[in-house]
Amino acid sequence: MAMAPTVKVVLGSIAFAIFWVLAVFPAVPFMPIGRTAGSLLGAMLMVIFRVLTPDQAYASIDLPILGLLFGTMVVSVYLERADMFKYLGKLLAWKSQGAKDLLCRICLISAISSALFTNDTSCVVLTEFVLKIARQQNLPPHPFLLALASSANIGSSATPIGNPQNLVIAVQSKISFGKFLFGILPAMLVGVVVNALLLLCMFWKLLSVQKDVEDPAEEVVPVEEVVSHRFSPATMSHLSSLNSQELNNALDSVAISSSPSVNGHTSHAETLKNRGNVVESEIQKVSSGRFDPSSNSNISKEGLNDGSLQKREENSVSSKGGSSVGVYEDENFTSYDEKGNCPKIWNNMLWKICVYLVTIGMLIALLMGLNMSWTAITAALALVVLDFKDARPSLEKVSYSLLIFFCGMFITVDGFNKTGIPGALWDFMEPYSKVDHAAGITVLAMVILVLSNLASNVPTVLLLGGRVAASAAAISPDSEQKAWLILAWVSTVAGNLSLLGSAANLIVCEQARRAQHFGYNLSFWSHLKFGVPSTLIVTAIGLMLIRG
Repeated sequence: MAMAPTVKVVLGSIAFAIFWVLAVFPAVPFMPIGRTAGSLLGAMLMVIFRVLTPDQAYASIDLPILGLLFGTMVVSVYLERADMFKYLGKLLAWKSQGAKDLLCRICLISAISSALFTNDTSCVVLTEFVLKIARQQNLPPHPFLLALASSANIGSSATPIGNPQNLVIAVQSKISFGKFLFGILPAMLVGVVVNALLLLCMFWKLLSVQKDVEDPAEEVVPVEEVVSHRFSPATMSHLSSLNSQELNNALDSVAISSSPSVNGHTSHAETLKNRGNVVESEIQKVSSGRFDPSSNSNISKEGLNDGSLQKREENSVSSKGGSSVGVYEDENFTSYDEKGNCPKIWNNMLWKICVYLVTIGMLIALLMGLNMSWTAITAALALVVLDFKDARPSLEKVSYSLLIFFCGMFITVDGFNKTGIPGALWDFMEPYSKVDHAAGITVLAMVILVLSNLASNVPTVLLLGGRVAASAAAISPDSEQKAWLILAWVSTVAGNLSLLGSAANLIVCEQARRAQHFGYNLSFWSHLKFGVPSTLIVTAIGLMLIRG
């Protein structure tokens, strides 16, 4: 592709640079507006600078990818409500044989759940649980958090629905779900095993010696709290929102573990504060044995009258003996009779079975080669209908900020492509990046690895995907498919190189840091020490197992 006029090249590069800085460092002091707003700013500048026309900008938004992403997020929300991730979490603690056994379980469960429900979702719902188990068993959290994040990235490479870049590749390449899965699955399985072995080798001494139980600086989490853990909804991480931090502090003070995202609307802050006071008073009533079930309906009518938080308290209030007292769970999946007596357990169980059957049906449809976007949306709507309740509380858990981020990113990357810079760079590298010999695959993998950590993996796929495929198609159709799969594998595993390499890493870091009472700070350098050797070794081994 020929280079655009100099003015367009300069202005397009400026717009892309602004998008890149805000996407990689959302809390920069001079413009702490976050990733989502940063992507929209980059898209707007591409239009204002006339790199793209408004019609070209709208046309660059890939609706099938957005549909697939939305559908999988809705399905994940209903699976979370049906306790799928809670059951996965319990597998981590079931008859554990010590720290090393627990680490291997985390690697395996994280990889499998990420392949089926996306790596970001798995990291969101499992991070706090992993922390609680580590604290409960008096183990250092660091290796377990690394195991969760790195295995989630590796495991997500196996399916088109495992991560956002695979969604893009699956839609653009038109590779069926089955071919995608069986092409990368051997590399994924071996990669997870190798990654676990590297973790064991690096932290063998640390995992062999338990911390001092009497250490006052470390609070051991009771078994009851691990068993009764409830997961938070998956939302896109924003590291610099002052309003969000103040809101979280207010929510933490009244022990509210889950609430819909307010996305910076400060007008609801006072309502949330009042709601917290009401909930706190009800908790005190429970503790003193004066709980009135009928008063809970008053909370939902009066305290949630603003319409932004229509959700009952999910936290169980337990007695000293560990038994639940006056437990009222999410009204969307546990119903009570008019007198507030025991839940209708069988209706709840039947609903859960339906959720799992719909999810299995979606996976079977994907394996059969049906349209992935419409399959995911159909499964999501089937779950909404089967729930037979107002879907707003569930739909509010969908990360719409991530969908908006993708829209802005599509426009920004398309504008940068039209400057001609990516095309010129690829023309220089193409002769050395042929996928029909080992040296070419190595060069291509290094290019993808570097760009994925500089420009992030999804923009890298958008920038290189078409060019890499076209170059490989000139060799053979099988080479084209292999090139797409290499792009998927390397761009995904590249996320393990540094803490900023993927959103899953940032989610684990932020969730762990902000966990109440048992938080842990996973630093950039501590991640890098493991990330560099793991990424290089796992990527190299996987490349030898990719099937074209």
